[in-house]
Amino acid sequence: MTIQINSNYLEKYAKEYASIVCDGFFSSKQYITGQDIIQLTSSTQVNFFIIKRLFELWQDELAKLKSNPFFDYRDIAVHEALTQFMNVLSRRIKVEREHLQPLVETAVAQAVQLATDPVSFYQAEISKAPDGKVNDYLKENKKYYKWHDRAVTFLIDKAGFGLDKGEYQRAISANYQVVKDSLESENLLLATFGDVKVFDLDHYFEKAEPAISYSEPVKKVEESETSFFDQMEENEPAAHTFEEKKVEPEEIKIHSPTPEPVAPSANGKGINPQALKSRFASESYKGMRGVIGELSESLAINQRFMFTKELFDGNSDLLTHALKSIDECNSFNEAINLVNARYVNELNWETETEPVQEFLLLIYRKFDEV
Repeated sequence: MTIQINSNYLEKYAKEYASIVCDGFFSSKQYITGQDIIQLTSSTQVNFFIIKRLFELWQDELAKLKSNPFFDYRDIAVHEALTQFMNVLSRRIKVEREHLQPLVETAVAQAVQLATDPVSFYQAEISKAPDGKVNDYLKENKKYYKWHDRAVTFLIDKAGFGLDKGEYQRAISANYQVVKDSLESENLLLATFGDVKVFDLDHYFEKAEPAISYSEPVKKVEESETSFFDQMEENEPAAHTFEEKKVEPEEIKIHSPTPEPVAPSANGKGINPQALKSRFASESYKGMRGVIGELSESLAINQRFMFTKELFDGNSDLLTHALKSIDECNSFNEAINLVNARYVNELNWETETEPVQEFLLLIYRKFDEV
């Protein structure tokens, strides 16, 4: 039995999500700006897919101007003036609700596809690139990829210019098989939708005979001479992503998708730090120790949302205090013992659940121990 996408559920969900978001924003405003869009929802990927679509429309507008046969757009003075005009235009984004809501719907659907099937999504992205310019296309668009970006950005400036689209697409598929166990889970990513409307993955995935198939479907910025779209990487909201050690695909080992249970601590309660450390070290995380700094400053916004909701009874202050306490620990063992003493039993954590395992993995990655 294979899995099939419930496209009707996705379409309905995207419409409802977009309607709720727009109801909230346009209740007090007539139009939205580029800086507003960057912070429109708790899902960074949704926000940046909206910006990505505006960038594409901006490029289309420029192409229309250049297609006029009566003027010499190759003239250096015309080129400079046109570039300045388009950059100024990009910093004057002004979208009313009737035009924004469809953009939000599309962005939500794309984000769901990216979270659940990054290979198909990025292969479709490659197919949009102009012939012979895949590398340029990826360079130009990488700032808009916030989820599972390691599946595709490793190709930039490494694959050469002689590869056709098919070779790029095969490379994405092969690389994903290597890095997939170190990527954030679809549950964690889609949890960022929860403050607007919870996304039901069980409803989205259906058991059926056909194979799985997808249809392709800030801070105030100082005035400058660059375009709004070139500033995306500089003005990305802080704490939406945490820094990961860049590991080349060949350095990562694929582990079994079903982890061994975490052994209890010596007194029969909580988590055994030595057993947990051994298990993480034997999987694909061996080279990831010591790659995270302060946990209190490194969590992605989707992780904060999930940990607060699933592990800390919806109390964000309790999560913040826990992260700061763990940051003050001197070793992995000390940190796990603190977690056992204060949280595992007090908050009735089920230690084999995905949120707990994600939380423990972050602690493991913080401490550089042999």
